[in-house]
Amino acid sequence: MIDKVPLWQRVRPYVAVFDPSLTVTLVLISALSIVTMYSAAYDYPGRFEGHLRNLALAFVVMWVAANVSPTVLMRLAVPAFVVGVVLLLGVAFFGEVSKGARRWLDLGVTRVQPSELMKIAMPLMLAWYFQRREGVLQWLDFALAALLLAIPVLLIARQPDLGTAILVFAAGAFVIFFAGLRWKVIGVLAAGAVAAAPLLWSFMHDYQRQRILMLLDPSSDPLGKGFHVIQSTIAIGSGGIWGKGWLEGTQTHLEFVPERTTDFIFAVFAEEFGLVGSSVLLALFLLVIGRGLVIAGLAANPFARLLAGAITMILFTYIFVNMGMVSGVLPIVGVPLPLMSYGGTAMVTIGLGLGMLMSVHRHRHLVQT
Repeated sequence: MIDKVPLWQRVRPYVAVFDPSLTVTLVLISALSIVTMYSAAYDYPGRFEGHLRNLALAFVVMWVAANVSPTVLMRLAVPAFVVGVVLLLGVAFFGEVSKGARRWLDLGVTRVQPSELMKIAMPLMLAWYFQRREGVLQWLDFALAALLLAIPVLLIARQPDLGTAILVFAAGAFVIFFAGLRWKVIGVLAAGAVAAAPLLWSFMHDYQRQRILMLLDPSSDPLGKGFHVIQSTIAIGSGGIWGKGWLEGTQTHLEFVPERTTDFIFAVFAEEFGLVGSSVLLALFLLVIGRGLVIAGLAANPFARLLAGAITMILFTYIFVNMGMVSGVLPIVGVPLPLMSYGGTAMVTIGLGLGMLMSVHRHRHLVQT
């Protein structure tokens, strides 16, 4: 007589796919996100509810991605990259112009922003490439990888979308670094970038130059270009050690903090919860980064290791750039804070990346090539 396997035991491998410690940390960040968004979106009808939907969708996407094995992801790498580049070319020739930028492509039934796809397709492609070249890597392989990276980065920067271009560049650069790029080469490239800074300045758009100049002296245009960074730093500083209290942020609710539900959500959080709350949030983000690097170290093969490492460091780039620009340490480039900022596309992209990270951990014992 054959014993029937209980239903839970049959579905458990497809349901219990989240890494426990990483999931607990993400849930805590999401809880802080919900509390902060309720305050920030107080005067934006429907935005708080939209944020809840985006968070729920991100976790659903995370669950779906966690059920997809790294072997399947490896097969999808090249098609995803090719489709992404083709869509970026479509944006360059046929994209819709909005606020002086050409970033969206109308497919008839919906609009898509292909640059968001490249945040995931880029590390997938390069991880697949270095997996194929394992054991025979030469300098030419790194040069070809750099060329593959340059194509979408230049197309995105041309839109112009400097924030997304930085994230896509970071996604690919981290894969190249983890693949074994020597520090000596990195030093030469860094020196070359510094030397080329005057040339790059001449190619930048006026608004991009203004953002850098405002970083150096925001008070030179306090009611114009410098308004964002001045008000965000005032909000952060006015929070003090313990903060003004939930729903009590004066800079926020008197509408001095710009874009307070999106890129500048951290200013709202810091004003209401102070240095203590900001330290807690930063500690939670560091736990996510640390756990991601551990997952990368335990990965089954080079593809999974490079992919997990790149996804983890992309999250680090999101956090570092967002908190840096809101605090007045970096130029304003329009990078959201993961799981905190309002935005459907960015939230889904982050959920997808985290799900792939959990997939790598889930399949860490399956050594496949």
